[in-house]
Amino acid sequence: MLDIKNSLDLENVGEIYRNLDTGSLIKYAVEHEKAKVSSTGALMIDTGIFTGRSPKDKFFVNQDPSNKFIAWGDINKKVSKQVYEDLFKTTQKQLSNKNLFITDVYCGASLDSRRSVRFITEVAWQAHFVKNMFIVPKTQKELDEFVPDFTIYNACKTVDMAYASHKLHSEVYVVFNVEENTAIIGGTWYAGEMKKGVFSMMNYWLPLEGKLAMHCSANIGEKGDTALFFGLSGTGKTTLSTDPKRKLIGDDEHGWDEEGIFNFEGGCYAKVINLDKDSEPEIFDAIKEGAILENVVANENGVVDYTDGSKTENTRVSYPLDHIPNHTPDMKGGHPNNIIFLCADAFGILPPVAKLTKQQAMYYFLSGYTAKVAGTERGITEPVATFSSCFGEAFLPLNPTVYAKLLGEKIDLHNVNVYLVNTGWTGGPYGVGTRMSIKNTRACINSILDGSINTSDFDNLAIFNLKIPKTLNNVETKVLNPRNTWEDKEAYDEMSKKLASMYIKNFFKYITLESEYDFTPAGPNL
Repeated sequence: MLDIKNSLDLENVGEIYRNLDTGSLIKYAVEHEKAKVSSTGALMIDTGIFTGRSPKDKFFVNQDPSNKFIAWGDINKKVSKQVYEDLFKTTQKQLSNKNLFITDVYCGASLDSRRSVRFITEVAWQAHFVKNMFIVPKTQKELDEFVPDFTIYNACKTVDMAYASHKLHSEVYVVFNVEENTAIIGGTWYAGEMKKGVFSMMNYWLPLEGKLAMHCSANIGEKGDTALFFGLSGTGKTTLSTDPKRKLIGDDEHGWDEEGIFNFEGGCYAKVINLDKDSEPEIFDAIKEGAILENVVANENGVVDYTDGSKTENTRVSYPLDHIPNHTPDMKGGHPNNIIFLCADAFGILPPVAKLTKQQAMYYFLSGYTAKVAGTERGITEPVATFSSCFGEAFLPLNPTVYAKLLGEKIDLHNVNVYLVNTGWTGGPYGVGTRMSIKNTRACINSILDGSINTSDFDNLAIFNLKIPKTLNNVETKVLNPRNTWEDKEAYDEMSKKLASMYIKNFFKYITLESEYDFTPAGPNL
């Protein structure tokens, strides 16, 4: 234990609670951190004023050689080595003279590609979150011999009082030092910063080894066929990959190396706003002892009201993968047979399913489209298009084209089918039309996974040039062509042109004279 204390780069460390079992962490959180237990046995905690990530407070240290690889800009912002050292001292001061929780885990189920990560925090439920979300070493020998490749110091109880002179965005800081293999967090209690922080680093490390890191869910069928589901928050990535007929590999973050697909994580992190037992039974039933509910509202008996978003619309649950009965124990799958790009098109223009060519796959991957709807954020009164490169731009330290190139190479090498699935609106835009039913979306997904979609005859969707099936098992024929669902066809045509122009404007950043990523002919055409 003395060796561990000396390795932390902290002063006068008190008790070290290293790799405590989940039961002990729950007990500590309830007794010392005002956590409560729900009627189903899940731990309930609040994350304070931050109920989501704080992307404007995320920085990388500007130093050689990583600064030659990082795509600097609004997503990946620079901070000097001196500022990092100042913030590290702030972090050290907060974590010194404290009892600490140390949690040692792996990121990546592939032995050839995983990283060992150590988390240091003074909050028990954050250590519990880490155990839920990452891969816990299975043997005492692994724990005894554990040497971290990367260490995250979470000093959530402190802030950067000198943020103005440091030229940072606020008192909150999330800073990555690639060369020293460390990250420091201050000012925010939101545990998702730790999860996505490691994901950002995997997105740095793996592509430099010729491996693809992906913001997607994955599952595997009875015949061993693997499917990937890409999509931004709210598009159904977790819901649609959690399928009683298929084994879940993971719901959010994966790698693709020479052996196939592997989960980065050991758990799931699902939204629970408006969670319904009938629509999402697997997720509902996973909320039991060992799970952590964030920012939910419950009555005095611990019964959660999942419709209550008064604290945040981003209410969430984290739980270990074994809470899902139908999961893959090794969290791995072969090379994928099918890739599905999910979007929630609030304009009601895109079809429920379309089959993509290789060039279209590259275009829609780099576009990473979905739409926010009115009411989800302050000031949004009508649908707003959101484009996030590779369906995860916020977590990409490298240029998005690096990931696109790897994806294209793997699609070719493994002859993968790619589809676009709209889980958003039909019959009109948000406020006029209706949300695509889960029943219809499930039927579209099933037709992809069982291959029956390939027996369909296809139409061409004007402007977007997408191949859409004329008929599909268990899907109303009228729904398959979105124009047919609109009463006002002229209004559909005008809205279609509007959305197409948004795609075209967004994709312009990838077009240069020497660019190999001019896939504009595969996108909408006005």
